[in-house]
Amino acid sequence: MRRLPRPCSLRTIVVVAAPAKADDFVGQASVIDGDTIEIHNARIRLWGVDAPENTRFCRGEDSLQYRCGAEAANALDEFIGKRPVNCAPVNLDRYGRTVATCTVGDTDLGEWLFAQGLALDWPRYSSGKHGPAQQRAEQAGRGIWKRSYVEPRRYRG
Repeated sequence: MRRLPRPCSLRTIVVVAAPAKADDFVGQASVIDGDTIEIHNARIRLWGVDAPENTRFCRGEDSLQYRCGAEAANALDEFIGKRPVNCAPVNLDRYGRTVATCTVGDTDLGEWLFAQGLALDWPRYSSGKHGPAQQRAEQAGRGIWKRSYVEPRRYRG
């Protein structure tokens, strides 16, 4: 007598094999700057994240200028490495870019940037969701918090 597969086994396979929603962006990411990545030719801005632009200079602890924007982008690129990134769209920005929350494994990229002190929460868009992570980095003196800088949104003018 032939045995039929158990239905719960099929459900388990479906749940494990389909963690991303149809409108999510999933794949290898290229880092454009500290708050923008690209997956499959789609520019994706990290939701609620404001990182210094690549061309931005800040003053270090020694009062010498350094490229704080490039530092944020390079650190993000190194953190992502070759791992797949999963981005869940939130909306579109005024330039038509997808704004999304993005993760590598279980790590939210925005939260990671804040924890490293490489970006600022943008409460206008995030409603202050990332404020606590930013405050912890500031109190610990990590990243831009141990140096002199101008907030990225003010630097842009």
